[in-house]
Amino acid sequence: MQHVTAPEQASWPQDASREHPSEVAPITTLDELAEHASYSLVESLQCDPNATEDGVDHAPRQVFSGHYVPVNPTPIPNPEYVAHSKTLFRELGLDDSLARSADFMALFSGDLTRVPHPMRKVGWACGYALSIYGNEFYQQCPFQTGNGYGDGRAVSVLEAVLNGKRREMQLKGGGRTPYCRGADGRAVLRSSVREFLAQEHMHALGVPTSRSLSLYVSKTEQVQRPWYSEGSHSEDPDILVQNPVAISTRVAPSFIRVGQLELFARRARKQEHPRAMEELEQLVLHLIDREYSGEIDPALGTGEKIVRLARLFRGRLTSLIANWIRVGYCQGNFNSDNCAAGGFTLDYGPFGFCDAFDPAFQPWTGGGQHFAFLNQPAAAERNFHSFCSALQPLLESDHTRLKQLIDIERGFSSAMQSELEQMWAAKLGLSDFNEPLVRELLSLMAHTPVDYTLFFRELSAIPDDITPLKNSFYTEADGTGPVRNSMVATDPEGMNKRWTEWLAQWHSLIDSGTGDATPRSREDIARQMKRTNPKYSLREWFVVPAYQQAMNGDYSRVHELQDVMTQPYDEQSSVVEEKYYRLKPAQYFGAGGWSHYSCSS
Repeated sequence: MQHVTAPEQASWPQDASREHPSEVAPITTLDELAEHASYSLVESLQCDPNATEDGVDHAPRQVFSGHYVPVNPTPIPNPEYVAHSKTLFRELGLDDSLARSADFMALFSGDLTRVPHPMRKVGWACGYALSIYGNEFYQQCPFQTGNGYGDGRAVSVLEAVLNGKRREMQLKGGGRTPYCRGADGRAVLRSSVREFLAQEHMHALGVPTSRSLSLYVSKTEQVQRPWYSEGSHSEDPDILVQNPVAISTRVAPSFIRVGQLELFARRARKQEHPRAMEELEQLVLHLIDREYSGEIDPALGTGEKIVRLARLFRGRLTSLIANWIRVGYCQGNFNSDNCAAGGFTLDYGPFGFCDAFDPAFQPWTGGGQHFAFLNQPAAAERNFHSFCSALQPLLESDHTRLKQLIDIERGFSSAMQSELEQMWAAKLGLSDFNEPLVRELLSLMAHTPVDYTLFFRELSAIPDDITPLKNSFYTEADGTGPVRNSMVATDPEGMNKRWTEWLAQWHSLIDSGTGDATPRSREDIARQMKRTNPKYSLREWFVVPAYQQAMNGDYSRVHELQDVMTQPYDEQSSVVEEKYYRLKPAQYFGAGGWSHYSCSS
């Protein structure tokens, strides 16, 4: 069972955080990077037979078969450097100077015309199905068939083996593909800054995630998007605003989604074309090769590989969700097409980090309660059901392994509960999960209410009384504050009494050392808790000023946030602490674009 107590313990076999940068000289030119190109997907899987060879394929259409469509990305004109991840560059063996070099900038802002051999001058996009809470939907497909849904503005442009690990590099905002459903295929700078910062922050938190390579913005191209007027508390955007377009490059071992497996399983079940079952099997085996090769013996038969895949994905997915809750992250829209089959966080659109703790926290106005913060384990279970259902057609003639697959699916709930119990125990510095203690704590946190990140960081110092914990409370002593419906307002003395009793019970448990093989001092427990409970999290009200300044050509705040949020467990300078370790200001509660937002990007 994977353990999630501290960032260095977060388990993901192909996470770059577990690698050591190569001792060889870093790659300083695109020609040197080209030597590492290796395109496993396009070389081992099936191309859409109706595709064009030159990748000029930018209008919505149905794709009936094949695993990918060759597509030329649409470059952003006059690209300008915004940021790159020094951490990821180091892990991949790239020199920082590459990020500002003309040919590197051209490639990762969408211009493949000048790439050196053996890099390919055409990218690729993939189709997938959409399931919402385990129910397949077709309405989002313009043809009402499901054959027009997929990577509408994401174009992969490179696969490379760097420092012994295969990585796929995908442009987000790279223009229209056959799956664009009539949209413009662009991403705006606002959402690109959010995703760029979030991916590297999550990696630094020890949470499995896709990564951020680079971010470029066009100095001339803009698009209109719905957004919120100044001071708006509207749930939905109320104005149209001009936004500069940008391209961010995200990196992962692969971008295979649960929704992709669903699409090919649906075609196989319905026998939509003669090679449908074969294409499903090819995709599953390719997933194993890309994401699980170190854990599944290639000599095994397909049936046994599938069973092991399901068990491994269950372990990764349950660990991932426990990690999300550990750091206060809410995905917001955890459909199957936003669920990476490699078991990591993917697609930072309607995400958010908790400010005032609320079990029903949901940053996206269109997300519904089924994707709310503490409902994420249930949403993950529905995605795992979709995953297992997609594998079943390959086991129909193997009743023994089909039963094993069904048993693995049925065991999701207990596996999820085990991960959550370990996580809560770790956040509280306990060796064993204590259900009554956690239940009372969650009630107190919600009814006070408290800031999720600040509370657990303050608790990590193991205070003698509740006074330091009140630094995380969103209510004043008289029960007033920016968050309404607080029990402190109606019974402040009663709430103080409950908090004091809870803290005394917690002290008793950590001092007793129940379950510890060797006794731990409070100092040791505090150190462990501070490795589990971050000091800094990427609040939306930190990000808004950064992208607002960036839209005026000032990227300094983006870089500042990048520096702070890639050291989330560290004690940083007093200036940083004053700026980023504090309660959310009252004026941002309920403000559109600061507390909630649509998925417009």
